Amino acid sequence: MATKTAEGAETAGTGSGTDARKDDETTTAAGPGAVAETEETGKTEPVDAAGEEDGEGEDGEDGAQTGDAEDTGEGKVPSGVGQGAGAVVSAALGLVSLTGGWIGTIASAREQLIGQLRTSTSASVGTQLKEVYGDAWHTTALWAGLFALAALITAVVVLVRPAFGAPGRPQAAWIRSVAWAGLSLGVIGLLLAVLKYSDALLAVPSAG
Repeated sequence: MATKTAEGAETAGTGSGTDARKDDETTTAAGPGAVAETEETGKTEPVDAAGEEDGEGEDGEDGAQTGDAEDTGEGKVPSGVGQGAGAVVSAALGLVSLTGGWIGTIASAREQLIGQLRTSTSASVGTQLKEVYGDAWHTTALWAGLFALAALITAVVVLVRPAFGAPGRPQAAWIRSVAWAGLSLGVIGLLLAVLKYSDALLAVPSAG
């Protein structure tokens, strides 16, 4: 009996030592990328110690990339500032074409002075009227027509600009209104300039 008891104790001791070594090897093998058996399902799943950190890093990078894409997309969308400025400029040029502007006034005075220098005192009244006042009047009409034409072109460019811009982005109502006002003033100014230059409107009086 004593012999059997000793053999059983030795056998038990040997089994415990083997199990302990197996447990140690399993514990040592467990780590990043190792395979562990779950208690609930009994399936093996990869163990990743830095899984949460990697997920957060990936989410953070994806969020940053998404934000950059949105910022880039918003930067490409036109703000309409240039179109609004162009509409205001067209309206201002249209008003200048109707009033003549200081450039037209200076050009008219210069042409009148040249006419006085070129015309002698012995010239006829008709010649003096033409050289002194007629040319100056035509110069004023010419500059008014140039301003009207500039207003007309600027207004047309502003009105057709949305057709070549971002699709689905309508133009602001106030931009269209001001641009149409500049277009109307440009047409009126150009018409008046042509009539004045051709002496069909407010012609220089004749001497006869």
